[in-house]
Amino acid sequence: MGFQVKLNADGSLERYKARLVVRGNTQKEGIDYTETFSPVVKLTTIRTIIALAAARKSNLFQLDVNNAFLHGDLHEEVYMKMPEGIPNPHHKVCKLQKSLYGLKQASRQWHSKLADFLKNQGYTQSKNDYSLFLHSSSQHLTIVAVYVDDIFVTGFDATAIQLLKHNPHAAIGIKDLGLLHYFLGFEISHVPDGITLTQRKFTLDLLKQSGFLDAKPTATPLPLNCKLVPDEGIPLEDPTSYRTHVGKLNLLSNTRPDISFAVQTLSQFMQHPTSSHLTALHHLLRYVSGTSGQGILLKGLDQLQLSAYSDSD
Repeated sequence: MGFQVKLNADGSLERYKARLVVRGNTQKEGIDYTETFSPVVKLTTIRTIIALAAARKSNLFQLDVNNAFLHGDLHEEVYMKMPEGIPNPHHKVCKLQKSLYGLKQASRQWHSKLADFLKNQGYTQSKNDYSLFLHSSSQHLTIVAVYVDDIFVTGFDATAIQLLKHNPHAAIGIKDLGLLHYFLGFEISHVPDGITLTQRKFTLDLLKQSGFLDAKPTATPLPLNCKLVPDEGIPLEDPTSYRTHVGKLNLLSNTRPDISFAVQTLSQFMQHPTSSHLTALHHLLRYVSGTSGQGILLKGLDQLQLSAYSDSD
């Protein structure tokens, strides 16, 4: 039995979850499973869809699927032991007819099931991002993006969106979570000028984990005239912390273009970081500490425009 706590964007408790989880670590490749890779929507696709919704002033809705992984169809014979607490005097095992949480192929089989469902509803799977589905008519376009079991949808065709939310013939139970406010760590706020994207909770968790929550802030992401080279400084005995924090900062750069160059620079030394690289990382964390609520504004415009920015030097 597995237990999970689901939190809101502000860190408060939304609900507790309990589910039966099988021991997928005992599965053997080629016997109990063949394919495990499950497509997930790209972060650039998410930002593009939200920017399009902001420009067109269309609503963004979030959907959830009840017990998503239980809908996947298995193509292999998979057996599991009886759960503890259930009488089993003859020591029998269970042959699974459907996917369960914990199976290595669970997410892939669920994505295949959802893709078939959307295609039957008239959606077309994008060739550039296999977790993006489009439904077009003569006047409207409806967009669906899928990240495992998190789904969001936008468009002007209210009928298509309502049918997706409340399809009486759906083989899967879809739950309408209302307007999109929190998705994959992105905090989405609707303002008069458009839509803002921030990652404040993610930022505060990162700063708390690294010990820089109350650190003295810096004015720039990297020190002035900073030129990092591979062999300068003392090699770190345990580079795990350096790699972890740079990886999380890389995710944060999706809503913080101002730290992109600094993160790219620090990422070049992931293999053999030294004390000088660690000092630069700490400088960046202090900068993030002073700008924890910063994000990007996706403006609502009558016409789509491509905007580009560059550093002055």
